[in-house]
Amino acid sequence: MPNVTAVPARTDTLGRVALLAVLADNPQAVVAGAPAYRVVLGQVGTMDVQKIIAAVETAARRERLIGAEYAEEHALYHATLEALHGIGRGQIALGTLLRTVGLRFSLVKGPRGPGDRTTWIAVALYGTIGQPVKGMEHEVAGLGIVHASA
Repeated sequence: MPNVTAVPARTDTLGRVALLAVLADNPQAVVAGAPAYRVVLGQVGTMDVQKIIAAVETAARRERLIGAEYAEEHALYHATLEALHGIGRGQIALGTLLRTVGLRFSLVKGPRGPGDRTTWIAVALYGTIGQPVKGMEHEVAGLGIVHASA
C-alpha cells in the first residue's frame, strides 16, 4: 500500500488542521505543523450520543482548550453537534437506532485561516459506525466549526 502520509497537506486553516489531525496516523506531526492552533485529541466508543459530547467537553476542559466563558463552551457544544450530524447522516441518534460508534476526535481552537483575528472552534470526528455486531461497521467522518469569540 502506498504511503499517503508523504502527500503534502496545508495546515493553514482551522478545518484542515482538525480533519488532518483526526485522520493522521501521526497526529502530532500535524499539530507540530500548525503552530497557530491549539489542538486536543481523544477517542470515544459508545452507543450514547451524550457520552460523545461528554468526552469532547471533558477533553477540552482537561486540556484547557476552553475556559469558563460561556461563548467558548457554547461554540464547542454546537461544533460537536454539527460533527455528530456528519457521522449520523443527519440524525443525532445512536443506541435508539441500534448503532454504535468507535471514534477519534480532534478539537482545534484558533483563527479560521491566515489573517483572521477572530477565534473559532472546530470538532472533527472520524471512526466507525454500525450495528452492535462486529464486522458490520463502516467509516464515518464529521466536522463542525463555530465562532467562539471576536
